[in-house]
Amino acid sequence: MLFLTLYLTGPRDVATATAGLLAGAVGVGALAGNFTGGRWGDRFGHRRVLLAASTIGGSLLAVVPLVPTWALAGLLPVAAYLLATGSLSAGALSALAVPRGQRRTAVAVHRAASNAGFVIGPPLGALLVAWSYDALFVVDGLSVVLVRLVLSRVLPADAEAVTTRAPGHGLWRSVRADRGLLVLLVGVVLVDLVYRQLYSTLPLYLRDAGQPIWLYALVIALGSAVILALEIPVTQWLHGRGAYGVIALGYALVGVGTAMFALPVSVATVCAAMVVLTAGEILYKTTATAHVLDQAPDHLVGQYQGLYTGAATSGTLLAAPIGTAVYAAAPDLLWPLMAAVALAAAAFVLLARQVEAGVVQ
Repeated sequence: MLFLTLYLTGPRDVATATAGLLAGAVGVGALAGNFTGGRWGDRFGHRRVLLAASTIGGSLLAVVPLVPTWALAGLLPVAAYLLATGSLSAGALSALAVPRGQRRTAVAVHRAASNAGFVIGPPLGALLVAWSYDALFVVDGLSVVLVRLVLSRVLPADAEAVTTRAPGHGLWRSVRADRGLLVLLVGVVLVDLVYRQLYSTLPLYLRDAGQPIWLYALVIALGSAVILALEIPVTQWLHGRGAYGVIALGYALVGVGTAMFALPVSVATVCAAMVVLTAGEILYKTTATAHVLDQAPDHLVGQYQGLYTGAATSGTLLAAPIGTAVYAAAPDLLWPLMAAVALAAAAFVLLARQVEAGVVQ
């Protein structure tokens, strides 16, 4: 999906604004999967949901080259829904493997594995794109199916207890009782609107600045490499520190890094901006994910995972339409505006801390 807007505006010959809407439709599928997919794992077992969603979702990605452009508006969101659902079950399996209070490290290990793939994936994707965009989707889809086949042999069987539910203790009743969490989720949505510009407007911005596609691939791989090298030790160093302060600092750094994309474009400035933004990501993503999971009752871990992930991936729905619209109307406004939104997100995190402490009613 890193190359989706380039694929749509290139080989598929779709207008930039239309490509943004289609990318937003993919975000709708992912967002729906994140908000509702956790329920399937909590009810039917995270192992079986992960395997089923991976099989179908990966297969749909592999057939993208065979589908007419108009049909992508249906196929890609469905694939995104299934893959998001599978990802929630993977996260829930990781969370349930460790006790509360130790989940920051578990989340960091989970994200390190993901970012190891992101270090390798973008350069390989750029090589595939240079040969064939069609091959990119086929390889991506078949890779998901291959991982599913490996997982089917190593994951433990689902416990019967996951199919039960404590009466009167559903997701929304539990969440409504935690007003600090509700305020925090507003900040999560705002910062993800900013963060997802990396995957929607940034490649267009670099292309229009005359930069080759390899620079975009390098930037994404650089961010993942920094996360892979530093996230686990930083998470361990921050163990025991208050979640809200760490998250707010991370959001502020995302804002600073985003503002730096407005500097004159060069390899040095773009990479420096990505390093600062990634430092913020290291601070906030693991901490916020673990904080929400620690709030979850055991029978709602999948749904809490989905609630946070839905908010934390809302940018897949919002970022492309909003970002491309701003970029088309006023290109110089995009990065300063997004930086301001990230700082507003940090303010919401600090407000959430006050609400939880009872300072603000």
